[in-house]
Amino acid sequence: MNNKDRIRVVVIDDEEDILYTIKEICTFGGYDVLTATSGRKGYELCKKHKPQLVIVDYHMPDWDGINTVKKIRSINQAVSILVLTVDERQEISDKFIEVGATDFAIKPIKAPDLISRIKVNLKIHEVTKKNIEDRANAFVDKGISPATLNLIWDFLLNQDEDITIEEIANGMNLAYQTIHRYVQYLIEHEKLELIPVYGQIGRPKNKYRVIDEKVSK
Repeated sequence: MNNKDRIRVVVIDDEEDILYTIKEICTFGGYDVLTATSGRKGYELCKKHKPQLVIVDYHMPDWDGINTVKKIRSINQAVSILVLTVDERQEISDKFIEVGATDFAIKPIKAPDLISRIKVNLKIHEVTKKNIEDRANAFVDKGISPATLNLIWDFLLNQDEDITIEEIANGMNLAYQTIHRYVQYLIEHEKLELIPVYGQIGRPKNKYRVIDEKVSK
């Protein structure tokens, strides 16, 4: 692969040791890596180099992760944006998705897991880029990406049994929080049905079942 065809990744984190570690992992994966220690500097790198993937921290001075994601999304509809965070709350993830985040990785993340997450997010980028070239919308509703939606939907259609959000996340190498937001979208649009599974102890474990095999693309 020549330099023109190599995948470009911008990594944004105010902690130098984390920045170095992620750069080393991405370089080992065969990607060209650019780094920035602030959201503002990362935004400028994205404007200049047009990466296929951005990896951005949540808690940063100056621009935090949410503002950084919003700014980058405003100049690049196709780029996949992977957010690094220690905050697993769904409401935080939903805010990130609304401003344009693609997926999440909970810190600390192991190298093989990060490489797997990068690969699936690059696949989402390619589908999104094609959608834009075909003059389709990059987003359909509050950060819901047709590329991600269709990948999740295809995965669900290939399941023979009801499935949990955790099982979907593990099967697709996407974050639990990302799957949760898209599952809620599919339920709201009457494409999925929630199936409570009652055990002997505690609250029921929710599984999901496809009820309408057509989804808007």
